[in-house]
Amino acid sequence: MNPSQALSTVLVDELVRGGVRDVVLSPGSRSAPLAYAVLAAERAGLLRLHVRVDERSAGFLALGLARGSGLPVAVITTSGTAVANIHPAVLEAHHAGVPVLVLSADRPHELRGTGANQTTTQPGIFGGSTRWFADLPAPVERPGLGPFWRSTVCRALAAATGATGGAPGPVHLNVALREPLVPAASDNSWVDDLDGRADGAPWVQAPVPPSTNRSLGVRPPTNDLALSEVARTLVVVGDTRDPALGERAAAWASERGHPLVAEPFGSAALRAEALPHGSLLLTATDWLDAHAPERVVVVGRPTLSRAVGALLRRPGLVVEVVAEDSQWPDPSHVACAVHPPLALRLGGPTVPEDDRGWGARWRAAAQQLADGVAAQPFPWPSGLAAAKAVVDGLPDDAVLVLGPSNPVRDLDLAVAGPIADDVLANRGLAGIDGVVSTAVGISLTRAPAPAFALLGDLTFLHDTNGLLIGPDEVTPHLTLVVINDDGGGIFATLEPGAPEREADFERVFGTPTATDLAALCRAHGIRYDLVESSEALTDAVAEPQHGIRVVEVRVGRSTHRQALADLRALAAATLASL
Repeated sequence: MNPSQALSTVLVDELVRGGVRDVVLSPGSRSAPLAYAVLAAERAGLLRLHVRVDERSAGFLALGLARGSGLPVAVITTSGTAVANIHPAVLEAHHAGVPVLVLSADRPHELRGTGANQTTTQPGIFGGSTRWFADLPAPVERPGLGPFWRSTVCRALAAATGATGGAPGPVHLNVALREPLVPAASDNSWVDDLDGRADGAPWVQAPVPPSTNRSLGVRPPTNDLALSEVARTLVVVGDTRDPALGERAAAWASERGHPLVAEPFGSAALRAEALPHGSLLLTATDWLDAHAPERVVVVGRPTLSRAVGALLRRPGLVVEVVAEDSQWPDPSHVACAVHPPLALRLGGPTVPEDDRGWGARWRAAAQQLADGVAAQPFPWPSGLAAAKAVVDGLPDDAVLVLGPSNPVRDLDLAVAGPIADDVLANRGLAGIDGVVSTAVGISLTRAPAPAFALLGDLTFLHDTNGLLIGPDEVTPHLTLVVINDDGGGIFATLEPGAPEREADFERVFGTPTATDLAALCRAHGIRYDLVESSEALTDAVAEPQHGIRVVEVRVGRSTHRQALADLRALAAATLASL
């Protein structure tokens, strides 16, 4: 075999030994040796290959596969701008702690800096956003290279999964390849043995990647200090890398009678323990003044509610953080202590029953707020009504992927209790990039459980290449509910959307596109439905899925600001009597 074929075959074999079961490929000439190697591995039943023509979509598909499965996923690109198009997914994986391995094919070193076609400086192209990087030189035919190649893959996987103690995240292997780039016609011999370990194990055995779930469940006791007991404690759970951390926080809070406000991400078990309409309750500032907590324990990264941020900045409040890694969430710099997940210990001293009245009043207020919201159905069409209708139609085992901007906030405010069996989102940077591809990746890991996504029109349009799935690829069963307000509706709810700025709003924030989503779906061969009532939307979501389906809900962008104001006014009025 030729050197590029030998290197690629070894890299893919070692990836499989290290636990990689899904590989995403965006084809190109320079990456051909890697493409042939993963195709051979798929034909041998060792992995699942996903081919995408858009590198940005490919990167987010890999991210979705990794998030959905919990396993490292590799994405392969050719050289040049192809690598740069992976950068948004790398950034999201970096901030969200998702194990994505970028294998970028490159020109050999002698062509760098010479003006050779499709040649740029790929080493370090992702800056500080990777956990580890290696620039593999173009292989030559000489003995002794197999162990070097295999140990490099093992180092990459250990860094990506956090096996040696760091946070999980993306890694980058830049692989220089010389021609010939296609396999040898018949001769598969090499100058020495390229085989891996005889038992099929990785070349280097790394520790089992530490997860919050294992840490809290089976690790022996350590000297980590448990959280102290403060009777008037409110627990806030944001987005967590490991859903077990959110569930543990809910169990810890429940055992002590502490009220809990949770963002909509994670499992149904977490949301079931949270206060109904918790983030909305925090907007009732008069009630909050009279029932303020002494301490807030923050678990994960709060990313949604301005009311949560305002709460954490209240003068005199003690804020403590439970962090998954060394980068604890504290954007306002108000935390006085940071704790590891093990600090949420169950079975220790708890708040005495006589001191639990404060927490009981929070739960009673939240229930009264939920009753008040339920008594006044959201007007149709609106983002709030659409979010509620989607959840009403979800089957029990559904996974829901949330886009950023208004849809995730509407769902957080509109739905009182559990949302879906599992709720996921790209909250590392909360961008609109790659949400369709991420949802496709997650759905492919959860089959036969049905998958759904709730997203806005700009988020959908930003990744329509995620719909480009060839006839030979695995087809996801995914319903995409698109809330179409024809532009940047979230800005209508923020400062630029104030009435006094109306003259400037439409051009630089509203950004209407007038895109015909039905025609777009026809071009991709995707089923499309327009729904015009909450009942029709619930029925559409409840319908069994086959392939990808797009369900459009049209709402007026000008309604968002008033709808949120009305909801906050309802919360204030409902809680005024308390």
